[in-house]
Amino acid sequence: MEAMKSIIQKYQHQRISLVEAGVTRHRSIFNGLKALAEDQPDSDLSKPEVVIIHDAVRPFVEEDVLLKVVTAAKEHGAAGAIRPLVSTVISPSADGCLEHSLERARHRASEMPQAFLFDVIYEAYQQCSDYDLEFGTECLQLALKYGHIKAKLVEGSPDLWKVTYKRDLYAAESIIKERISQHVCIVMDTKEDENHVGHHLEEILKDELNVITSRLPCHAGRDLEQIMSEQCYTYVCVNVMTSDIEETRKLVNMLEESNLSILYPVVVISVYFLDYKSVPFDQKMENLMQIREYAKEVKKRNILLCGLLIHYPQVSKIWSRIYILYTTDLRVGTRFV
Repeated sequence: MEAMKSIIQKYQHQRISLVEAGVTRHRSIFNGLKALAEDQPDSDLSKPEVVIIHDAVRPFVEEDVLLKVVTAAKEHGAAGAIRPLVSTVISPSADGCLEHSLERARHRASEMPQAFLFDVIYEAYQQCSDYDLEFGTECLQLALKYGHIKAKLVEGSPDLWKVTYKRDLYAAESIIKERISQHVCIVMDTKEDENHVGHHLEEILKDELNVITSRLPCHAGRDLEQIMSEQCYTYVCVNVMTSDIEETRKLVNMLEESNLSILYPVVVISVYFLDYKSVPFDQKMENLMQIREYAKEVKKRNILLCGLLIHYPQVSKIWSRIYILYTTDLRVGTRFV
């Protein structure tokens, strides 16, 4: 319990209540249901209409899958995600010989999440035998056995697999990196110019990445807060109208306030277009040093800042090179320092 409390505090999770686990899966779930039940004297939580049961070792559940099982549970009383079997299920005899096998095409693997009308699943657990609580694993079966509720089966996504073995951790890390790298927000310092380089970058990247969003200056806070709530971890701040780093600072401050960088590193690529023919050399170096020093400062807060100073008459020639470096680094999971 103390370990879980420290995790919640460290990552600043909200609206979480901890319940002591049981010695088996079903006993743990039953303890969680008791915490939500109105008939328990020490419960201070409100009883929900629908309860979702999910495994923490299945971290990649999509919101639409949750919506589907909840909607189905409201209509049928119980619902659960399923996936096609990838291996044939067989029944061995006591001496280790094959007794029979199941026809794979007619059967499915029961996955999580599962959703229930609260009263249906709570009453089912109240009627459970000790054998069910000790050796059972399927919640939908309890709803059928004790509540006579035939659960609606909902096709789940391929990412509902369990992180069980050490090799699964590497696969999970790869999925996280891919999802993070496929969402980019381009922050521009003006919306009036349709030829703004930020719009051109958006056009180039939209064929390579899943989600490309563009927003106005950093002081347009609501738009960026929405993007951060969608857990975008890569930002390109394009500065054409100004040569200072103030807009980048505003963006970084918003990222810090959102606590987004607590879970994963946030990448900010700050691009500046300067006419070096009209800008004194000492000003060039000042701009460069400001970015470097600021990058060192924010790196301590898990925000990785990369500054690009570009001679603007050469934008059309150099931008394709920047694009190639940018997408390559994201694909291999490299973070800018």
